[in-house]
Amino acid sequence: MPAEVPFSFSDTTAGYVTGRQGGRRFTVKTLDDREVAVHLTDTTSAQLLRNLQEPYHDVTGRIDELLVPGAFVFSYGPVYPDPDGLYFQADKLVFTAETPAGHPYEEAGWWTEQLRRLARFYRRSQFGDGPVDFADYRTEIRASGHKTEQHIQETDTISRLVYGMASAYALTGDEDFLEVAERGSQYLHDHMLFRDEAENLVYWYHGVDVSGTRERKLFASEFGDDYRAIPAYEQIYALVGLAQTYRLTGNPVIRRDMEDTVALFERFFRDRRLGGYYSHIDPVSLSPHDDALGPNHSRKNWNSVGDHAPAYLINLYLATGDERFRRMLEHTFDMIVTYMPDRTPGGSPFVNERFHADWTPDHTWGWQQNRAVVGHNLKIAWNLTRMAGTLPKREYRQLADQLARSMPAVGRDGQRGGWYDVLQREAENGRHAFVWHDRKTWWQQEQAILAYLILAGHTGDEEFLRHAREASAFYNAFFLDHDEGGVHFTVLAQGLPFAVGNERLKGSHAMAMYHKAELCYLAEVYLRLLIHREPLDLWFAPRPDADFDGGLLRVAPDILPPGRVVLDHVTVDGAPHADFDAEAMTVRLPRSEHRLRVKARLTPVERT
Repeated sequence: MPAEVPFSFSDTTAGYVTGRQGGRRFTVKTLDDREVAVHLTDTTSAQLLRNLQEPYHDVTGRIDELLVPGAFVFSYGPVYPDPDGLYFQADKLVFTAETPAGHPYEEAGWWTEQLRRLARFYRRSQFGDGPVDFADYRTEIRASGHKTEQHIQETDTISRLVYGMASAYALTGDEDFLEVAERGSQYLHDHMLFRDEAENLVYWYHGVDVSGTRERKLFASEFGDDYRAIPAYEQIYALVGLAQTYRLTGNPVIRRDMEDTVALFERFFRDRRLGGYYSHIDPVSLSPHDDALGPNHSRKNWNSVGDHAPAYLINLYLATGDERFRRMLEHTFDMIVTYMPDRTPGGSPFVNERFHADWTPDHTWGWQQNRAVVGHNLKIAWNLTRMAGTLPKREYRQLADQLARSMPAVGRDGQRGGWYDVLQREAENGRHAFVWHDRKTWWQQEQAILAYLILAGHTGDEEFLRHAREASAFYNAFFLDHDEGGVHFTVLAQGLPFAVGNERLKGSHAMAMYHKAELCYLAEVYLRLLIHREPLDLWFAPRPDADFDGGLLRVAPDILPPGRVVLDHVTVDGAPHADFDAEAMTVRLPRSEHRLRVKARLTPVERT
């Protein structure tokens, strides 16, 4: 049958080798279970998958050795129309491992080393090799790591950098990363926080403009969707780095800033009658119902309800054990499972993301309309599974499983690998059409990897583990920038970097260090403790004035399934320390006039 495409193009095929036909042809089974024949040429080159900024590993001379059944490979090259169908020619091959059973991104330390190199890239980009001075911080960073001429310092991007550095310290113990995290936390407090003691009110500025001789505070958001409003998500992400740094240090100033911001959410954003949190409040009246908000008047959305948990609230709960934060987590997840799934007959597999005050879905708002962000659906599955570790509600498990099993067929690229961006929620002719493009962003790959890793860790389901491995392979094969450092914002469907407009930047309103650092940190946690059942070391640096409830340092890296992991060994300033609770994963800190250096070894419990 003649090919329906009457012209040639270049494309990627991802799949598992199923056979070899002669010396020049092999077949692969794609991620969506189709068989594709790929043709080698005299100029086909091959490499092994490598971690960030590792040297190129050429295996062109070993193609015959590596093309064995079960090997997972990416093939890129021209595709021609052919009387028998499309003819796929291999220009380049990327083997994910030297054996079919190999998964290098699951080896101990892979994600830790990737995070170390990411942290060094952003440290150099912002501060060079000199002192850490956040007066020099800039939101926009070019692909090369150099700053642009834009002089805005956005609160959220600083906080995202702080998160990344704190996470890098937790996995590596590198003091330089801790210094960046602490100096950034202090800078946020000193420059980005508005506090009205008389009104018992705090909120975070959108940012500051440092282009002149004096700082110009940017009170309301400067971002198009939220212009001249105070969006919940900006206040939420102001806390992302603070929560992670507080977990390490117990800084009482950070604790107060977080507590007061939570009070802001409860006082001005929360809907106490119908539940959830409004997406915006007016900067003058502080009301979510002010007419000045325009299309954001009396609205709720995924970000204002669901982003509390991953951004800061889970870490705040882990650090304090405070029941107030567990109840707030429960409330947000209850709202998600109650209102976001589409339960209309024949409804969309994607959740609804925007709502009126009464939780009626809003399919007319701005760019979103009746459209799905694939990563938000994966993020829900990931975070519902996390929450099941402390509150195993049946509704949480059911929605997480439903989303995890339905998303690959509608949100993943079964030919090339990787996960798409924004799709139409409603299918037409059996297809959820792309809204603008078929590109793939870095943060949506993160959501896929973490969702399927934690689901595999909780359930032992091999299908979930396969999805995690395939997503990890695509991310590590195509998103890591080995030339300049860091991670590409977007790649084309084939995996080629998309370096256009803001998406060419390594730092912007939408990108800093958070998502890629969170991926590295939690992928290492889930792989070591839940999947491969290996020990994991974490570092903490409590201050002399550490404000930990009960004087206990809580070292659990995430909400983990009960009874699966224990605290096995602790050192304080290099010496063994025996005053800890293995099952609760808490350490009673000794009194000290100086900062302590705590190393905690977590060990999985053998399951019977």
